Amino acid sequence: MTKILTVDDDRHILTSLSVILQAEGFEVKAFSDGASALDAFSRLKPDLAVIDIKMPRMDGLELLQKLRQKSWLPIIFLTSKDDEIDEILGLRLGADEYITKPFSERLLIERIRTLLRRHDLIAGKIEPDTSDVIHEVKNPLTSLRAAAKALELVKEETQRQQLLGIIQEDVLRMER
Repeated sequence: MTKILTVDDDRHILTSLSVILQAEGFEVKAFSDGASALDAFSRLKPDLAVIDIKMPRMDGLELLQKLRQKSWLPIIFLTSKDDEIDEILGLRLGADEYITKPFSERLLIERIRTLLRRHDLIAGKIEPDTSDVIHEVKNPLTSLRAAAKALELVKEETQRQQLLGIIQEDVLRMER
């Protein structure tokens, strides 16, 4: 089972992350400060970490730097710090993703899955799957069906209009 380390001083966020991630089949180890997470890191050997920046005892930036001395596991910052300079600093220090609160649970899950898949590809644990790409090239209607399904899920009207425009451009391109 894939093990995810979560670190946040907000108990509500930790609980919510645990519920969300466990429902998706991940094993979750939660910590309320960076120092405790770092102490347990070597013993736990997590596959990915989701870390807040503003925490007591050791902030997320320092935790990231210390984790990078030990491992290149995928790390996502999940934080309320939404200034561009904070995001740039986090990414330059070695974070793989930077997500601001409030956050979309579905997007967080997909970013976790993407990072884990990329990490496994780089480590040689899995082979790239190009079957979907080849299938879509052979049958462009498949991608249109997927786009139409996505259109059904989008609730905000401006996003629906943007997605509809993209679908229409794809149809025009296929007709040429």
